[in-house]
Amino acid sequence: MSTLSPLLAATALLIEAAFGYPDRLYRVLGHPVTWIGALLTWGEARLNRGSPLARRAKGALTLVLLLGVAIAPTWALQRALGGAWVGLLALAFAASSLLAQRSLYEHVKAVADADGLEDGRAKVAMIVGRDPAVLDEAGVARAAIESLAENFSDGVVAPLFWLALAGLPGAAAYKTANTADSMIGHRNARYEDFGKAAARFDDLINLPASRLAALWLALAAGPRASSALKAVWRDAGKHRSPNAGWPEAAMAGALGLKLAGPRVYGGLLVDDSYMGDGQRNATAADIRAALNLYRRACAIQFAAVAALALVL
Repeated sequence: MSTLSPLLAATALLIEAAFGYPDRLYRVLGHPVTWIGALLTWGEARLNRGSPLARRAKGALTLVLLLGVAIAPTWALQRALGGAWVGLLALAFAASSLLAQRSLYEHVKAVADADGLEDGRAKVAMIVGRDPAVLDEAGVARAAIESLAENFSDGVVAPLFWLALAGLPGAAAYKTANTADSMIGHRNARYEDFGKAAARFDDLINLPASRLAALWLALAAGPRASSALKAVWRDAGKHRSPNAGWPEAAMAGALGLKLAGPRVYGGLLVDDSYMGDGQRNATAADIRAALNLYRRACAIQFAAVAALALVL
């Protein structure tokens, strides 16, 4: 770990919390995720063919090439700018684009503020992959809370972890792998083989962050910390994902809810295990409680990273 990296991570967190990713910048330049997605779409259309073994090999090669495209320029940028404080600030602005702390809050809050069931379904469809048409009001609320928990790990804790550990190249590599998994890491006829390397690699690099996310949420739960930790201990390992169950179970235990369980994706019922043993009838008030918990967890995470930066 470079002594620069935790300070860079703490600064990037502050910038992202204050400004997010400006809409005007997105309209002009797009976003690193859209750049990665466009490159992956181009490569997948040309390489995802042949026998299952050939598809797996070409999928793994595609992932390696994408990681190289992400790491090389960010390593050069960090090497060029990492000396003076002005360079650190520039790097932090670049790194802040790889964090989703503020945007995640805004997207989930929009679900809590939705005007009726249909509006709630439309808002939650922007942040979850399941079929919104089959969700009732409680289902919409649970979906928003589950997405908040999982994306806290994938979109906030994980890129920050790799940023603090390996600087801007580490965060860029993580974001690239996570985007690849979200696009091609699906178990269906098209991506089962081509996306296998992306899915497995994403599972691996999210292992530390998912555990940290559960810890931050439990600490943020205050008097309900023991309930959050109990839910994690009992339920996290039952989730079909090796990582998503950790923050979801912590969130469920902290809020007194029962999350996850059977859900519909693409018209197919996925019989997942339940996280937590509380009530299923979640409401907009529970979404707001989850957002307050999320904000406290983000503050705890920032304090931990800032303390590490001070020590180093």
